[in-house]
Amino acid sequence: MTLALGAALMLPAAAQGQACTAPIPAGTCTATTSTALTVGLLIQLTLSSTTTTLAAPALSDYDAGFVANQGPIATVKSNRAWRLQLSGAAATWTATNTQPGVAARPNKPTTDLQWSTAVGGPFAGLTSVPVTAVSGAATAGATTNFYYHTLYNWTLDTPGSYALTVVFTIVSP
Repeated sequence: MTLALGAALMLPAAAQGQACTAPIPAGTCTATTSTALTVGLLIQLTLSSTTTTLAAPALSDYDAGFVANQGPIATVKSNRAWRLQLSGAAATWTATNTQPGVAARPNKPTTDLQWSTAVGGPFAGLTSVPVTAVSGAATAGATTNFYYHTLYNWTLDTPGSYALTVVFTIVSP
């Protein structure tokens, strides 16, 4: 009796949730299961650089009214439709005096930095309200080049050090 009980304990237990019986040794047995998966929104924005150093204006740049610069390159990966928006973090640039007795322009507007996705424009002034620069469908990597024009005015733009935070925001509609 003890031997029979020990042998019964050594037999594999029947698997829960499925039933299958097949003749041994040449039988087959098929059991099915179901699986479930939830795929969430995946979206990524990568910038080629988090800092853009703008070229200092020369006499001819003041005459032309602007200096052209290459901005960052943005790459978007997303598993659904997306929009890349641009805005300034504030309505004005920060200004720091660099020359004794000369005040840097404290109210240089954000719109004095113009942006475009094409080297030849058209260019739009950056605002503190996000605007859509480019949009697209699901992608494994959509790349967009940004170009800047920094506006200068002889009577307004005094010597100083100026900085502006540009905000890139990726959204999915």
